[in-house]
Amino acid sequence: MKILIRFITVFFVLQQTDVAKGQTTTTNSGLLVFRDGESQPVPEFSDRGTWIKEELWVETNFDSDFDNKLDRMHVFVTRPAQTQPGNMQLPIIYSSSPYYGLKLWALLGIGSNKYNWDVKHNFNEEPKSRKHPSLGTRTKRPFMAFYYDNLFVPRGYIMVYSSSPGTGLSDGSPTVGGENESLAPKAVIDWLCGRAKGYTTRTGSETVTAFWSSKKVGMIGTSYDGTLCLAAATTGVEGLEAIIPVAPVSSFYHYYRSNGLVRSPEGFPGEDIDVLYDVITTGDKSKRKNNDRLVRDSILVKNFDRKTGDYNDFWASRDYLNNIDSLHAAVLMAHGFNDWNVMPEQSYRFYKAAKDKGLPVQLYYHQGGHGGDPSITMMNRWFTRYLHGIENGVENDSPVNIVREFEVEPTAYDSYPDKNAQAVTFFVQSTGDNSGKLILSQVNNVVIDTIIDNYKISSASLTQSENSEHRLLFVTPILTDEIRISGVPTIKLRLAADQPAVNLSVMLVALPWEEGKKVEIYENIITRGWADPQNYQSLTKGEPLQSGKFYDINFDLIPDDQIIPKGKQIGLMIFSSDKEFTIMPKPGAQLMFDVSDISITIPVVGGVEELNAAGIK
Repeated sequence: MKILIRFITVFFVLQQTDVAKGQTTTTNSGLLVFRDGESQPVPEFSDRGTWIKEELWVETNFDSDFDNKLDRMHVFVTRPAQTQPGNMQLPIIYSSSPYYGLKLWALLGIGSNKYNWDVKHNFNEEPKSRKHPSLGTRTKRPFMAFYYDNLFVPRGYIMVYSSSPGTGLSDGSPTVGGENESLAPKAVIDWLCGRAKGYTTRTGSETVTAFWSSKKVGMIGTSYDGTLCLAAATTGVEGLEAIIPVAPVSSFYHYYRSNGLVRSPEGFPGEDIDVLYDVITTGDKSKRKNNDRLVRDSILVKNFDRKTGDYNDFWASRDYLNNIDSLHAAVLMAHGFNDWNVMPEQSYRFYKAAKDKGLPVQLYYHQGGHGGDPSITMMNRWFTRYLHGIENGVENDSPVNIVREFEVEPTAYDSYPDKNAQAVTFFVQSTGDNSGKLILSQVNNVVIDTIIDNYKISSASLTQSENSEHRLLFVTPILTDEIRISGVPTIKLRLAADQPAVNLSVMLVALPWEEGKKVEIYENIITRGWADPQNYQSLTKGEPLQSGKFYDINFDLIPDDQIIPKGKQIGLMIFSSDKEFTIMPKPGAQLMFDVSDISITIPVVGGVEELNAAGIK
């Protein structure tokens, strides 16, 4: 995305006032300039050749690499030269990451699956052992520093970066959501606020202070970096005023499991929490073997339960919602509705919890995939309000902004899900050949349809088959007008299987399925979901299925907000193994469905009335 940076004239007014649209003001520094409620680029701060760049190590209160020394986190700083004399203090925008220690070649190869678990095996089998990479350590400044530096330093912020435990030049060990990954950024924020010690070297005793810090800190980051925003914020650390997490993980269980099912992120079959540990382990090579033994093998692999996918205390400890009571920072959450890596349920569940807590919270969604920052205006207004203290009224801006299909600028909404969305239950009617209609009235005739599991057939192929023994597909009439879905669909069904364990996959699709380079990511798949029928009663303890016995199962699909254009049909597809996401057992398992007891509840803006107007009765 191109960022348009607007330069304005600097006004030397020794006062700070509320900023209304069209007004310009400066702070008592005589340099900071705010216009239309945003901090503006300042010529004195914009000469990159004069920026002060330094590194240091902040001491934490933990020892996660077991060397009987408190871990120190490696920190990079970029600040305007005007802060050097010590007579100017500026707010901080801070980004913590496990990826700053990755060398470029490793970063480019991060998507390699050769170190992942083998997914071609039957259920309840011990997976084969896997290979472990040995990565080098990058010692230069973070990859993204140039972007954030250029964006925020001219606007009167200081950029601070740190490598998370066990990565780059930071001490400790990665734990992928463990307590030390929350306490590490907390320690850096404590140092920025004068409550922790910083050192000029990794092992030395010469201290360094953040004399240039205003003690107002914001955090920003995407993916794991966004996750660390949540990790720090849920410690309740004082001084962290606002965060902008983009596509963050709020629960590692929801990242690697789905309703009791072992599920991979899209594009990374067989990845699990210990694989991610290996990917980010770029710290001190002399400590890695011991860390691998005591953390990866004795904590992660011992507790992640890849055989059943059940929820347990290990996963609960890696869910940031369990610490939501400590959160006080203002939250601007961003995510893509078609992010099948870190799925949008991750941000929605955190957003909802923060909103229910009464915190300043806003939501920015787009129709794309992984990543995607809010606009510079949105981010700048957020940080201007909560870091610079300018009363720009951002807390009264639209609480939800969603980039609509084929659009660039977001559309403002009062809520998500949309306040006019109504839960509409669709039922199915079988017409034979594992196909049928998606209708608004229930059919009471008992019909049993059977599918045969075969992971080798892609979901895209299944949707395009006129009939198939490997899936059920129920479709609406062709829409005579567009409809909008906003919220979380819920599927309810009744099934039996001839095996003690099977995969269950569900997709809500827009048909006909489009092919070609110009097809947008959101044109075919509306949303999807996965579940383990063994966990039909509880996520914490599944039980083997009895052959031929029917079980009632219901679960949520991934949140969405999408306009389905006229001329399309909405299709509900039910199948078993999903080669993009699930374990791939030997083909042949049979799943039987009581079609009269299949329904999906979809949040439709305008409800039944809008559906009727679009030709769905």
